[in-house]
Amino acid sequence: MYSGKTNEVIDMTVHVKDSSDNKETVAVIHAAFSTKNAPTTVAFVEVDKSGTDTAKLEAAFMLTNSINDGWWNNEGITTMFDGKTCRSTSVGDMILLASGKKFECENFGWKEV
Repeated sequence: MYSGKTNEVIDMTVHVKDSSDNKETVAVIHAAFSTKNAPTTVAFVEVDKSGTDTAKLEAAFMLTNSINDGWWNNEGITTMFDGKTCRSTSVGDMILLASGKKFECENFGWKEV
């Protein structure tokens, strides 16, 4: 349940979107590089729900990295951050899947937390 405050996911549940569109929504949580701030949900990202957990993680990671344009302009992104811009997803950040599994981005791959 979203409380109305920016960057806050209350029960850490990501709800699956309409099954007819073959997409589900995952939460991208920035935790790296933060010594003062708590982890912050910066985006909800639509991914292919038929993909493996790894495919969903990689899709969300790719869509929240700026390459030719700011990642927040990518299709399938709902931004949750304050301000006009946000850094790209990096090692130490997390992704919460619709299944309730949460993963941390490592130097190579993902670790379930």
